[in-house]
Amino acid sequence: MNNLELQKTANEVRKGIVTAVHSAKAGHPGGSLSAADVFTYLYFEEMNIDPKDQKAPNRDRFVLSKGHTAPGLYSTLAHRGYFPVEDLKTLRKLGSYLQGHPCLQHVPGVDMSSGSLGQGISAAVGMALAAKLDNKDYRTYCLCGDGEIQEGQVWEAAMFAGHRKLDNLVVIVDNNGLQIDGKIEDVCSPYPIDKKFEAFNFHVINCDGHDFDSLRAAFKEARETKGMPTCIITKTVKGKGVSFMENQASWHGTAPNDEQYEIAMEDLKKAGEALCQ
Repeated sequence: MNNLELQKTANEVRKGIVTAVHSAKAGHPGGSLSAADVFTYLYFEEMNIDPKDQKAPNRDRFVLSKGHTAPGLYSTLAHRGYFPVEDLKTLRKLGSYLQGHPCLQHVPGVDMSSGSLGQGISAAVGMALAAKLDNKDYRTYCLCGDGEIQEGQVWEAAMFAGHRKLDNLVVIVDNNGLQIDGKIEDVCSPYPIDKKFEAFNFHVINCDGHDFDSLRAAFKEARETKGMPTCIITKTVKGKGVSFMENQASWHGTAPNDEQYEIAMEDLKKAGEALCQ
């Protein structure tokens, strides 16, 4: 895909996020929207995956460590062809397979159940190690939140990954600067994030999480890095694409009402039309 196609796809992913959370009357739109471009690049450009062969042994793996942003992952999976886009409207509803957090037993395309913050990265490290032990060449990608990395388990996993030189592992930190209680630097600052991962023997790349040239260069550099895992720190905007949600911590875990939903979808409609000019 070229950048324009990726931008259009990411805009559709954002529409799916807003639609799902509005329909559920619950969920986490802010961090789903901030990571929408990363999700899109991973699933439409970077990863070796096939919706028609979802359990292929040599497929690349993805773990959403910040599992509460499941609406972002679900919308991406739906638009990639893993299940019908229409099913996004069943998010969190009784009987739906689209639970509030990813469940590998029920959601097509999900490689690891997640939601308890800090735990997903440990699972991802295990997947990367398994590939090494089995002499397989699949890669493992893990998306963490910048608030999530306040969890100690993240650093235990990082220490192990660095020690074992897991160069088939890419940890992505969605650095939107906000968590449920406010600014990450006020709650419990993880800064400087890059220096911390470097101390755990990671190759670190800082990039613009909303710029596909920047993302493409970062993932290319990660693929070419040998002998150590990579951490890509993506600078993003919480609530990206929806005017009244951007950079507002209050939209971490709040669903839009009917009026707000209409405004959000109009924002995204206009963004889509601008890309078609």
